[in-house]
Amino acid sequence: MGPTAGCSDGESINTAIGCIPVGNTNAFIGFILRWAIGVGGGIAFLLILYAGFMIMTSSGNPDRLKAGQELMTSAIAGIIMLIFSVFVLRVIGVDILKLPGFGD
Repeated sequence: MGPTAGCSDGESINTAIGCIPVGNTNAFIGFILRWAIGVGGGIAFLLILYAGFMIMTSSGNPDRLKAGQELMTSAIAGIIMLIFSVFVLRVIGVDILKLPGFGD
């Protein structure tokens, strides 16, 4: 079995995270961006959980409560920015510029 075993196009490398398209630059950048958005969302989710834990365990300490609230606000703002960045890029790339390869 070679490095392209399991990938259908022959220009991809089969890894544990899926087939990474190395033959096409646009497909490779799209793959990296998809993973980066997923990792960013996962980190924001973990920060929301941690901020909730900080708020619940503050036991009346106003400094810890304020730090938890600020972290929660920042994490939610980060998720909103991720969602809107995907939406704006899709509107600009697919609907306005009609770039090939971006319409799913």
